[in-house]
Amino acid sequence: MNPDATLDAPRTAAAPALTLMVNAPTRTGILRHSPRDALLVGLAALHGALLVLVPSVPLVALGLWWNANTISHNFIHLPFFRARAANAAFSVGLSLLLGFPQSLWRARHLAHHRDEPFRWKPFQRTWLAEGALVAALWATMAVLTPGFFVIVYVPGWLIGLGLCQLQGRLEHARGAVSHYGWLYNWLFFNDGYHVEHHAHPARHWAELARERQANAAQRSRWPAVLRWLEYASLDGLEELVCRSRALQRFVLRSHERAWRRILSRIDPPRHVVIIGGGLFPRTALILRRLVPDAQLTIVDMREDRIEQARAWLDERVNFVRACCTPQNIAGLAGGADLVVLPLAVVGSREGFYRTPSTKHVVVHDWLWRPRGESALVSVLLLKRLNLVRA
Repeated sequence: MNPDATLDAPRTAAAPALTLMVNAPTRTGILRHSPRDALLVGLAALHGALLVLVPSVPLVALGLWWNANTISHNFIHLPFFRARAANAAFSVGLSLLLGFPQSLWRARHLAHHRDEPFRWKPFQRTWLAEGALVAALWATMAVLTPGFFVIVYVPGWLIGLGLCQLQGRLEHARGAVSHYGWLYNWLFFNDGYHVEHHAHPARHWAELARERQANAAQRSRWPAVLRWLEYASLDGLEELVCRSRALQRFVLRSHERAWRRILSRIDPPRHVVIIGGGLFPRTALILRRLVPDAQLTIVDMREDRIEQARAWLDERVNFVRACCTPQNIAGLAGGADLVVLPLAVVGSREGFYRTPSTKHVVVHDWLWRPRGESALVSVLLLKRLNLVRA
C-alpha cells in the first residue's frame, strides 16, 4: 500500500450525499490530493489554538481522540501537501498536538493495514526527532506550569489515549465494521466508513461513501467508540455469556433451578422446540440433562447463531433456520408437546400467551411479568419462566 498513491475512480453507487463528499478530489495548489484537505489543516490549527487558550481535561482528551481519528488518520494515508518539507512540518505539528510522534503512529497504523505485526525501530530518525520535540514540550510544561501539566494535561492525555484504544478495539471486534450515521461521518470526515477504508486504504476520505458496502453483517448502528452499547442489548449480553465460563455456569445454574420447578408440574416432554436457541443454547443444555429422552429442535433465524449453538451440543439436537411468529409457530413446532420462547422473541409475546399452539409453552419473560404458572430464574437476570397450558 502506498499512502501517496493516485486515487482510483469510484466503482460503486454513491451513498446519501453530504456537502463534504460531492465531487472527486482534484490536485491543486500546495495541496496534493484535494482542496478539502485545507479544512483539516485549518482544524488542526484551531485544535492547537484551543489547547493554548482554553485548556481543560475534556478538551485535551476529546481533542486527541478526534484528531487521531480524523486529521492524523487521513494524513497517514494521504499526506496533504505536495512538498515533502511541508508534510514533515505538519507531521511535527501533529506530534506536538497529540503528544506522541506522528511518524510512529503512521508506522503502526500502516502495519495494521498490512495485517503485519508492528516492528519497533528504536533508532528510526524521524521517530527520535519527533519524540524529542514532544519530550521538550512536556518538559517545558512541567517546569513552567507544573499544576496544569499534572492536573489537566496528563489526565486528559491518558483519557484521550484510552478513547483511541477503545475506538480501535471496537472498530475491529468482529472484523472491520462500518457506521453510516450522517452526523458521525460529518464530524469525523467519513471515519465511519471503516469496511470501505480497509478495502480501499488509499481512497480519499471524501470519496469513501461511494464505496459503501451492502453487507449488513459489517455495519453497526453505533460509532466505534460507542459500540460497547451493542452489549447492552439482549443479544450483546448473550455474546458476553459465550465468552465467559463463569457467566455460563451462573446462567445454567439459575435457569436449571427454574426449569426443575416447571418440569415438575408437567409430564416429561417427548419433543421440545426451542425458538431462538442459537448462540449459547442454555435451554437445550439444561433439557438434555433433565429430560435426556426428549427430542430437541432449535429454531433460529440466523445461521451464525446456529453454528455457535452446534459447538455446545451433540448430533441428537436438530436445527431449523426460520423466524418464529405466533402465526407460524404451529408449523415450526411440528407436533411438539413443549415450545420454549426466548426473552428476545421477535414481536409481542401476547400472541403466544393468548393462543398457545402446543400442549405447553414456556416463555422467558421479565421478572415483573408473571403469567400462568411461573418460576423465578434470577433477580440479577431480571427473568422468570412462565408456563402456559393449551
